[in-house]
Amino acid sequence: MLYDILRSIGQLYDEPMAEAKKRLDSLLKPTGSLGVLEEIICRIAGIRGEVYPSIDKKTVIIMCSDNGVVEEGVTSCPKEVTTCLTSSLFRGLATVNAFTRHAGADITVVDIGLDSDLDCEGLICRKIRKGTCNIAKGPAMTRDEAIRAIETGIGIVKDLKNKGYNMLGTGEVGIGNTTTSSAVSSVLTGSPAEEMVGRGAGLSDEGLMKKIETVKKAIEINKPNPDDPIDVLSKLGGFDIAGLTGCFIGAAAYRIPILIDGFISSCAALLAVRMEPKVRAYVFSSHGSAEPGSRRVMKELGLEPMLSLGMRVGEGTGTALAFNLIDAAFEAYTKMGTYADASIEKYMTSSN
Repeated sequence: MLYDILRSIGQLYDEPMAEAKKRLDSLLKPTGSLGVLEEIICRIAGIRGEVYPSIDKKTVIIMCSDNGVVEEGVTSCPKEVTTCLTSSLFRGLATVNAFTRHAGADITVVDIGLDSDLDCEGLICRKIRKGTCNIAKGPAMTRDEAIRAIETGIGIVKDLKNKGYNMLGTGEVGIGNTTTSSAVSSVLTGSPAEEMVGRGAGLSDEGLMKKIETVKKAIEINKPNPDDPIDVLSKLGGFDIAGLTGCFIGAAAYRIPILIDGFISSCAALLAVRMEPKVRAYVFSSHGSAEPGSRRVMKELGLEPMLSLGMRVGEGTGTALAFNLIDAAFEAYTKMGTYADASIEKYMTSSN
């Protein structure tokens, strides 16, 4: 299924983008003065093939999984926190719950590899298995498991499309996943581990050095092929990263705009783009994560975050905040007056 889906991904529709640009230029403002918001509007029009696309039903897809590399002491939290945090999503206690409530958005929570059997009403169980293997000792997963996890993400997006969702955010819960993301992104970008590894949930200086050495060891032991994204993913990644990779691919295939949250989901987006470059046109970056590797991955993707707030929460929190910005942009796009409405001559100068 995966390769058929990749082949089905098309380009953006040019005519709706041109019409959206014409509409924006007619509004009662200096030409181009809404900056990045205008590019977002035009690109969403091109994705959906509509000059006035609906973006009224949004959800943040949160992939939840445990990571075997935790046993290396690369995080300040025990792995049991993954299950506790996942459970908190269903009690409305997490940061993303507050932000999605404010944005009028939903959350879609997927168990793609929790080490526990969590019983929560609404949890989508698509467990590949109970956590990945320790990347410092060998591959995180088999190649077949990586493909299954990617296809799981594609399937989740297809189901959401069928339910009428027209804008997606991405998020994750998984203790140890900044380590796996650092390893994957280090190989994909050709950057040294020292430039990609951050403190995650608050590591000490000693913990940071251990994390860097673990990433180096994992790359040395597994010898991933940087020209084969699935090989990199299967050897160094996590089921959460793999599932999110599928979400980005699925969003492009089903023509739904999708937002990157932070470092982990940006890593997944880069994997998806490496598998099919046309995916990039469907992807938006919500915020600039405080994780150092995030900046390098964003540069590789050629994307600029909408927000820079020094956040490193995960869970899809950045995408929920960005939903508000996109809503505001479309409120202006659809409801502002034009030069003709105001009976004044259009002026072409940009705002200073």
